[in-house]
Amino acid sequence: MTGPGARRQALHAATFPGTHEVTNQAPPLHGYDVAEDAALLDGVAEEGAGWAADDLHRLGRLAGSAEVQEMARVVNERGPVLRTHDRYGYRVDEVEFHPYWHELMARAVTDGLHAAPWRTPRPRPHVARAAKLFVWGQAEMGHLCPISMTYAVVPALRFAPDLAARYEPLLCAREYDPAPRVPDTKPGLIAGMSMTEKQGGSDVRANTTTASPRGDGTWSLVGHKWFTSAPTSDLFLALAQAPGGLSCFFVPRILPDGRRNAIRLQRLKDKLGNRSNASAEIEYEDATGWLVGDEGRGVRTIMEMVDQTRLDSMVASASIMRWGTVQAVHHAAHRRAFGTLLVDQPLMGNVLADLLVESDAATAVALRLAAATDRATEGDAGERAFRRLALPVVKYWLCKRAPVHAAEALECLGGNGYVEESQLPRLYREAPVNSIWEGSGNVAALDALRAMATQPDSVDAFMAELGLAAGADARLDRAVERLRAELGDAGDLELRARRLVESMALCLQGALLVRRGAPAVADAFCASRLDRDWGGAFGTLGSGVDAAAIVARARVGSAT
Repeated sequence: MTGPGARRQALHAATFPGTHEVTNQAPPLHGYDVAEDAALLDGVAEEGAGWAADDLHRLGRLAGSAEVQEMARVVNERGPVLRTHDRYGYRVDEVEFHPYWHELMARAVTDGLHAAPWRTPRPRPHVARAAKLFVWGQAEMGHLCPISMTYAVVPALRFAPDLAARYEPLLCAREYDPAPRVPDTKPGLIAGMSMTEKQGGSDVRANTTTASPRGDGTWSLVGHKWFTSAPTSDLFLALAQAPGGLSCFFVPRILPDGRRNAIRLQRLKDKLGNRSNASAEIEYEDATGWLVGDEGRGVRTIMEMVDQTRLDSMVASASIMRWGTVQAVHHAAHRRAFGTLLVDQPLMGNVLADLLVESDAATAVALRLAAATDRATEGDAGERAFRRLALPVVKYWLCKRAPVHAAEALECLGGNGYVEESQLPRLYREAPVNSIWEGSGNVAALDALRAMATQPDSVDAFMAELGLAAGADARLDRAVERLRAELGDAGDLELRARRLVESMALCLQGALLVRRGAPAVADAFCASRLDRDWGGAFGTLGSGVDAAAIVARARVGSAT
């Protein structure tokens, strides 16, 4: 053992001779390149964004550094604090963050993880951005919420061309400025979303916040919002009931004349995870907004934003799986039990290999959806149809699998994994948020049914994607035939929605792995997920699987 760990051990031995010696503990996992990930790099190249490899490695080394890991620890332990008033009693409605939060935000913006892809001339910019999000998310996930919403607001804002022309360049700018100032005077902007209310949740048509026209082009918003994440963003898209029905509005935090908009922060949510990020209940007290899109078409307008944040939720889930796998493999490669390294013990090797299979499958399908975003943006109708159905399908499945995967990764570390210092509890708490955010499991599954019913071409495009792998693996072929039968059965569709969507997601992952993945991983996936009655527990791969070759894909560079 060399490096800081060895020096600490020597110092301890010299200071406390004869008490105890620390042995059989894995060294800290830092000083490595998070982007050292074959599934990620191969997928990025396959989808036409290989030009981003150098950026990925640079960002990966930063994400794997001890310095950034310490920042992540601190911002989660010393979370945001609400300041409603200043010392003189004036209303300020501010949230105080640790300085490390702003450092993480600045790095994400500088690297274009926010809205930069909408104005990047390089090929497949959304794939490159998704890959960066995947890498940087393994450093700290909470601050990526406002980053994601900034990315997602651009296509929705385009329903108001004048607003888009004015603010899109600032949303895409690679400069971070957290100061509360008039948006037009800042070098770059961060955006948020204000949709749900306490009486409706996902049923936004039950919203009671009202919007009344003032006659000068602005609207007055009055009402309460139950969950507004990143409440100190520069601007928000909000839903409110206008005379013509539920509509979408552009609501800046600071008005053009320099006054604070009447957005009152009532309290911050005490959340299970995502604790570095502020989420608030807010009150609109005659707040000023501008209409985005047609009056009465607010859901259609803001769904343009939701579609992009759904993509990010699946990329984040894939990132969580990769990080958990790497942590588990690193521990098992250094920890001995009963005289043998854990990684060399058959059952633990089976568990680790299964975690990696799930991770690689998640990475492949997340990058495929990012590529569909690129192609749909470029005008490819077939990719737009594929994305319409595949997005809720994959969102449902990856976000369901991430919490289970995190729990298994934590268990691989035993009691060490249950202790906060290991960082695995933070991962475990973070994993469920993506399943809830932008539509819980039922919402995503029902949206997939809606896509199939209203856009039959989306089913054709989805099945055509599976057809690209036809004949490559008999187990996949049989699974696709079973899926065809399920799709052809119109009975009890809503009752069967989760099972149907799960089958679709597994077939899509299998098709991608068979075509592009590592042979050992593809074989293990098809054998375990497609060829038998799969119970879903990790560590149940068959005896013919090359577990050692699979686990090796999660061994990262030297850790000190």
